[in-house]
Amino acid sequence: MGLRSFFDSIEPHFVKGGKYEKYFPIYEMVESFIYTPKTVTTVAPHARSYIDMKRIMTYVVIATIPCILFGMYNTGLQTNMAIAEHGASGWRAAIIEGLGIGFNANNPLANMLHGLMYFLPIYIVTLVAGGIFEVVFATVRKHEVNEGFLVTSMLYTLIVPASTPLWQVALGIIFGVVIGKEVFGGTGKNFLNPALVGRAFLYFAYPAQMSGDSIWTPVDGFSGATALSIGASDGYQALPERGIDWMDAFIGTIQGSFGETSTLAAMIGLAFLLVVRIANWRLIVGCLGGMIAFSTLLNLIGSDTNPMFAMPWYWHLVLGGYAFGLAFMVTEPVSASHTNMGRYIYGALIGFMVVMIRVVNPAFPEGMMLAILFGNVFAPLIDYFVVQANIKRRAKRYV
Repeated sequence: MGLRSFFDSIEPHFVKGGKYEKYFPIYEMVESFIYTPKTVTTVAPHARSYIDMKRIMTYVVIATIPCILFGMYNTGLQTNMAIAEHGASGWRAAIIEGLGIGFNANNPLANMLHGLMYFLPIYIVTLVAGGIFEVVFATVRKHEVNEGFLVTSMLYTLIVPASTPLWQVALGIIFGVVIGKEVFGGTGKNFLNPALVGRAFLYFAYPAQMSGDSIWTPVDGFSGATALSIGASDGYQALPERGIDWMDAFIGTIQGSFGETSTLAAMIGLAFLLVVRIANWRLIVGCLGGMIAFSTLLNLIGSDTNPMFAMPWYWHLVLGGYAFGLAFMVTEPVSASHTNMGRYIYGALIGFMVVMIRVVNPAFPEGMMLAILFGNVFAPLIDYFVVQANIKRRAKRYV
């Protein structure tokens, strides 16, 4: 019996009236993960497309692969360089030493393996903890398990520091799934990005473990400031003196969250999303325009006490989570604006807010997470005013 025949034979037990009816969401989740859903339109007048929800989510996961691979390399690189000064300990060190690979930061294989050993535990815990609550809500509400969680779990894994305790990883994704999405009805009905909601929860609930210089490289006793922290305290001109030039920041060999450091990797993923038409270019233009315009204005104003006023837009672009957020979260279709003009405004608002938070708020050098959540909250209002303006403009034509 083939796999398709097996699913067909057990399906009657899970559909309405079957003895396992309440577990249909679990059956449907497994089946649709392997096969295309059967419920598709086949005749006119319904619009038909080769793109379905599963394919959209698969494309987004594929787009994150460059960030995943480079995130593993950079995490291993930063960790191995820190181990050279502070020594190695823990189960990861025991495995690496047992394999005979060592902690040579000049060995790409050693860097990738060490980074993988931080990525996998975080991702597995995210999948299990968040997946359980996703399935529970689907079972209770008797709806399908949405593929959106695959994207949420991947993005969440890439925006947390590698040093995050696994119990906090679980708490964050559970909060993001339940409060950021399920309480509003599930995938497609949430107005906030669930991955960012989970990350924001961790930041405000456990600030000691989510901020400061000691969290970015998971080696006991090591402390390394992010480029934005250096810029906030000493100005961006001090970055080359601290061993960080613009190209380092663009490629991503600097301190930061797991998958956010490489602008190059994020841009490769964004290019793929644009080619397959998952990302809307208006959101990108708006976000870049808002960031460039406001940072340039602050450069012209200047400040004798705040060195961040002098940071040019091309440094804002490559530092922190700006590029990653632009590629995968500003362009997220559910929580963004849905009108064309609204997309420009929504993107510009985020671009403006990220610079505002980075420059004006000295206690929070990174602003992309809060800027996107701020934009999410205002997206419905932006669309409302855009639609009302269109209605009034068209009404005047017939007066």
